[in-house]
Amino acid sequence: MKTLWKAAVATLALGCSLAAQAWPERPVRLVVPYAPGGAADALARVVAAELGTRLKQTVFIENKVGAGGTLGAQAVAQAGAEGHTFLYDATAFTVNPSLYAKLPFDYRQDFVPVGLVARVPTLLVVPASSPVRTVADLVQRAKAQPGRLAYASAGKGGAAHLSAELFQQGLGIDLIHVPYKGGAPALTDLAGGQVEFMFSAITASGPLVKAGRLRAIATAFDQRIDSLPQVPTVAESGLPGFSAFEWNGLWAPRGTPAEVVRRLEGELREVLASPTLRAKFAEMGAVPGSGDARAFGAFVTSETAKWARVIQTARLELD
Repeated sequence: MKTLWKAAVATLALGCSLAAQAWPERPVRLVVPYAPGGAADALARVVAAELGTRLKQTVFIENKVGAGGTLGAQAVAQAGAEGHTFLYDATAFTVNPSLYAKLPFDYRQDFVPVGLVARVPTLLVVPASSPVRTVADLVQRAKAQPGRLAYASAGKGGAAHLSAELFQQGLGIDLIHVPYKGGAPALTDLAGGQVEFMFSAITASGPLVKAGRLRAIATAFDQRIDSLPQVPTVAESGLPGFSAFEWNGLWAPRGTPAEVVRRLEGELREVLASPTLRAKFAEMGAVPGSGDARAFGAFVTSETAKWARVIQTARLELD
């Protein structure tokens, strides 16, 4: 009986291994719930091209935009466990569960983590004409004008908005939020001095800093950035532990065969370690992730709890 049992287990393991080797049998779809041309989309296309080369199969991007990223996530959650549709999402994955009162799916239960793809440093930027040169300067101005200092964001509930909420909650200051319809008009008005400051991903604000239209007074990353080594972190500047960078990751719908998830995780790790991808990410200001599913799952859990506290304190909710 033991011999038969061992043989059955071995046969099952071999079957799973062969299934993983045979996958993918057709083109793989990465759903990106953001518009073409944005940072998440651009990074996803680099990853898709590299994965396609390794898998010897087409890996294509489908942009499914709307409702703060929830439409794309819903499409993947409802795609079923067919093993060829995956979600390429960003920071919103850990924000939306607390931001939206009702969702037709469950971020926590309907997805399985595959790996962290990229971390995108966020800069705290002010107009080049601003007298503010440090975080201490900004805090001093805010305390001297409670409830009058305005910051920009790309929209209510977005990464820039929540980063500023975390900032003001940590420092105990009172600021005015000015939401724009997108990051481009927000940065344009910031450069023109219409608002005081903004938290913005380096992929968007970096070129304006380089052009001399904005000044980076800190980075919200967990370390200094190689391209701006003279710019301190917010944590170094008086708010220990502050971290509010953007990031991208890959998920599979719940129920996707475990051997397929493991295969994709392994291929993703190889892709993220490749010199070609790392060079392309560096050009875009992104730092490659580890591609480790377990570590990514723990990171997502931690980030979800952090943003839940911020959103609850700020009493934010979207329909």
